[in-house]
Amino acid sequence: MSTPTPAADGFADLLAHNAAYQAGFTDGGFDGIARAGVAMVTCMDSRIEPLGMIGLRIGDAKILRTPGGRITPDALVGCVLGVHLLGVERILVVPHTRCAMASGEDADIVDRARAATGEDLSDLSIGASPDQHARLVEDVALLREHPHLAGRVQVGGFLYDVDSGALTQVL
Repeated sequence: MSTPTPAADGFADLLAHNAAYQAGFTDGGFDGIARAGVAMVTCMDSRIEPLGMIGLRIGDAKILRTPGGRITPDALVGCVLGVHLLGVERILVVPHTRCAMASGEDADIVDRARAATGEDLSDLSIGASPDQHARLVEDVALLREHPHLAGRVQVGGFLYDVDSGALTQVL
């Protein structure tokens, strides 16, 4: 197996920004425990700033991001480990308004990707559904009833409005 060659300049701008970031970096030395006892599962959408929306900062919470803010198998493992090893006492599940994953079913997302790029993504389980509330109920129930989490953690379901910044508890 060959080792991929780094793109010579494809990331240069980001590395330059990181150099400036390092110069003022003062947040080192944390132990990885969620100081506020919080974990959040939210969408990968770039309009969401998870820590800022709930008044927390680096080191306070575990943030897990998935398409649509769904509880995927990896997100579930992250929640379980957060509760058992990293000080998590509360989990927020936070989908958001105007989410692409709420704009149709998996087949609709696959069709859009095919139209945009020609690529067939039908082998992926995407987790899209226009019934965002039903998905949230399902994901919150999964966490509340999971044998490694039930009785160990508070779980809430929320909706984040990307246009107003409002976070509303739904469950």
